[in-house]
Amino acid sequence: MTKIEHYGYGVPGLKRRTLPGKLIVLEGTDGVGRSTQIALLLEWLEANGYAAVRTGLARSTLASRGIRQAKEGHTMGDLTLNLFYATDFADRIEKQIIPALRAGMVCITDRYIYSMIARAVVRGVDEEWIKTTLSFALVPDVVFYLRAETQDLLPRVLNAGGFDYWESGMDFLPLDDPYEAWIEYQTRLIAQMDAIAAEYDCTTIDAARPVDEVFFDLRGRISELLVEMRPARLGKKME
Repeated sequence: MTKIEHYGYGVPGLKRRTLPGKLIVLEGTDGVGRSTQIALLLEWLEANGYAAVRTGLARSTLASRGIRQAKEGHTMGDLTLNLFYATDFADRIEKQIIPALRAGMVCITDRYIYSMIARAVVRGVDEEWIKTTLSFALVPDVVFYLRAETQDLLPRVLNAGGFDYWESGMDFLPLDDPYEAWIEYQTRLIAQMDAIAAEYDCTTIDAARPVDEVFFDLRGRISELLVEMRPARLGKKME
């Protein structure tokens, strides 16, 4: 059961104190391996009899298309950017995350409010404002912060297609070189994510290791979390 707690005023209309599912968050910067680990976790969960679903930033029906279109123009200011993402998050809370938890599913989300806060603060947005704006968020059952240094992330980002305008902070950094901007932005972002992970009691995972080692670590920790949800047919230890 997930105990319903919020970071602030909560989701309007949600009166239940618990929901039968579990909310698991994987956080981390660009190229750290979140998508790979989530795919592996979903396959493992389903193989062990759990109904599982994934969600992530900019994947709502309401706002995802608008976010993609706005980012293509490279013209969004800080207020528009953050409110756009907050709208996306609110829609996913209402239409994806809460329904999944109510149905007894394991909901894994690719990033959560922590990345949104870190990105905003690095861009100079008032920290209390962005935290208050996102304070309707449910407190997850567990947050895994996949962490790696820029030298470990760089080869992965280059292999995945190169430097993204927004993930390089080129919307606000006074740098013309994409490589320099990416290094500067990711260095600031990692430092901010480190602070947020400590503040919100996230579980830090060394993501510079091979994929199978990170997955083994995550799988072991999640197995402990799901003991009370274990299907009747799975009386033995999860594999």
